[in-house]
Amino acid sequence: MYRFKRWAVSHDHPYGKDIPSQRSSELLPMITEAAKMNFFRKQSKRRMEKEYLFYDSTSVSSYSEQLRQVKYGKNKDGEMLAQINLALLLGQVSGLPVYYRKLPGNITDVMTITNLLAGIEYLNLNKIKIVMDRGFYSAKNVNALFKAHYKFVIGARISLKFIQDQLKAERADFDRHENYNYATGLFIKSQTMDWAYEETKARSGEVVNEPRRIYVHKYYNDQLATDEKMRFNKTLGLLAEELSSGKRKAEHETSYSKYFDITSTPVRGIRIKYKQAVIDEARKNFGFFVLLSNGIKDPVEAINIYKSKDMIEKSFSNLKDRLNMRRTSVSSEENLEGKIFIQFIGLIYLSYVKQAMDKAGLFKNYTMQELFDELDVIEKYQQPGGAAYFGEITEKQRGLFASLGFDPPA
Repeated sequence: MYRFKRWAVSHDHPYGKDIPSQRSSELLPMITEAAKMNFFRKQSKRRMEKEYLFYDSTSVSSYSEQLRQVKYGKNKDGEMLAQINLALLLGQVSGLPVYYRKLPGNITDVMTITNLLAGIEYLNLNKIKIVMDRGFYSAKNVNALFKAHYKFVIGARISLKFIQDQLKAERADFDRHENYNYATGLFIKSQTMDWAYEETKARSGEVVNEPRRIYVHKYYNDQLATDEKMRFNKTLGLLAEELSSGKRKAEHETSYSKYFDITSTPVRGIRIKYKQAVIDEARKNFGFFVLLSNGIKDPVEAINIYKSKDMIEKSFSNLKDRLNMRRTSVSSEENLEGKIFIQFIGLIYLSYVKQAMDKAGLFKNYTMQELFDELDVIEKYQQPGGAAYFGEITEKQRGLFASLGFDPPA
């Protein structure tokens, strides 16, 4: 928006003249909550019923002290600033954003599922299938997904007791070649188990306990295990060096006591001894990760769907970098609500262009910006009182329009 004046000089657009900053600030609050929800419902009908929906969140930093949802929390960009959080649903096949929610900056991922499900219910979507990483895992959330009758794939923490019980019996021979899957490069084991589903009836308060079938897909990546072991060994070495030199860091005190026995005498100074049993306990899970699903029996299909969720990370990157959303850059609640919605619309366009470029193989020869630049040089001419006409459009430009699913301007 801050570049609009310069852009409007050289581009044809419906308003026909500059929209100054003050006018933009007046327009943003005009986007009502009812209008946004109406848009979400219509946009959601463009998704494909057979596709999974990726769900994730990101943080947007802010300097403002006026916005009520700007709070200090776990900043995903590693910035020491207060923030708001944005949660996003993105179609796995369509590649299009479906829905978003703005959250206080101190809300953790695991706390967001209940309100997400309420939002999805309002959108009247059918046959919901959701993919989430392990930051959203909790028994309560899995129960909520079962209750809503949604299919899901969700990452689970290795430290969970039922997972550790299974790995205890399997860890020693997990990397036998018969468990290796060439297509994924992973060692895989999978089993079905009964999930202890629990629901409290709203009216009666009755607690219902009954088993629900769930698939536990376990994966081992030997290269990942090696990388994690090297990082862990390096961390232990740095901790030991800090102790030996007397340059302890307050944020590492928990790790010092966890991995070392530390003694100090006036004569011998500081002496450290590694707690090998604790170190071995930490190492045993290196390279393993687990997915839970109530809808996908095949572990290879589950991991392939889960891996493709990096699409949502790329969408967050587009939102922050291409659409300039690393900062809220507004000072009122109404303007923030309107601005995020406008960014969401922009993200739909970028997501569509990316999918079209992927399908047409255009990324071999163009970045997205290079493609935009190639089309941006087409000129429109109009003499006072005369009809408008376009300048020369090259075959390359016609081909790009066709690849994106559009006719060239005429």
